[in-house]
Amino acid sequence: MAGEGDFAPGFELNEIGGGAWKLGEALVDGPVLLVFFKISCPTCQFTLPFLQRLKPALRVMAISQDDAKGTAQFRERFGISLPTLLDPAWAFPVSSAFGISHVPALFLVEPDGAISMAVEGFSRSHIEELGARFGVAAFREEEQIPLLRPG
Repeated sequence: MAGEGDFAPGFELNEIGGGAWKLGEALVDGPVLLVFFKISCPTCQFTLPFLQRLKPALRVMAISQDDAKGTAQFRERFGISLPTLLDPAWAFPVSSAFGISHVPALFLVEPDGAISMAVEGFSRSHIEELGARFGVAAFREEEQIPLLRPG
């Protein structure tokens, strides 16, 4: 899996609502958190709503390894309004380029293209770190959140 200090592979994918999205173009405006997921993954279902809370302060791009119809149903079921890209299911070219073996997989890509955070599965401390850096609380005080959940 691509790791911290590596440079993110450049890519272009289609958004679920139409249109193309290019990582290189997006990085001009600041860091981007890439979140690879599968709709059938319980840890993904658990994680994405928390990442949704980072959205006002950090650009979060969800990257689905499923088809458009299933991904749209997932977004509706879990209240996800994050921009969502589709990694073509017949080959997963972008997932493969990042060396992903488990989902969710998170990559914080800095404007220079370097990966400053790479995480597989759910990690409360990493999400708290993102929240602290970007000034957003991903978790509420009353929530009982585990430290880790494997993907």
